[in-house]
Amino acid sequence: MSYAVMDSPVGPLMLVSTEAGELAGLYMEEHRHQPPIETFGARDDSALPAVVEQLTDYFEHGRTTFDVPLSLSGTPFQQRVWTALKAIPYGEITTYGEIARELGLVPGASRAVGLANGKNPVSIIVPCHRVVGASGSLTGYGGGLHRKQALLDHERGDALF
Repeated sequence: MSYAVMDSPVGPLMLVSTEAGELAGLYMEEHRHQPPIETFGARDDSALPAVVEQLTDYFEHGRTTFDVPLSLSGTPFQQRVWTALKAIPYGEITTYGEIARELGLVPGASRAVGLANGKNPVSIIVPCHRVVGASGSLTGYGGGLHRKQALLDHERGDALF
């Protein structure tokens, strides 16, 4: 494994690469649930050029989808939630409860969906920022609520970056 760091309008982004060149992690400064940096191997800012290109295009030109190879480690339930996140269209939001219903889960499973959402290792690319509370309020985000708001504003065309 190795990692690269790229500048972005929401601060530095750490991009973790597998040996096969797949994106295994995307972390923001002070990101909750980020594994220790020592586990990522050596820093190599030339790693993952397609990811850097697509993220730059997202921030600068409004790229709406990503098509980089991913290597997501998680439980089968987390994988199901992350797959549902990838289906949320650019510029739209949904709730934890709506995702639970889409997955055919029992009422009240929104909390479990929220926990799986919070463990998403590749934020932005797997758009966990597009999930809000039942009332439409911003709830937890690994990169911080201010970044979640900035990403949502950006996708609505309201951001200055």
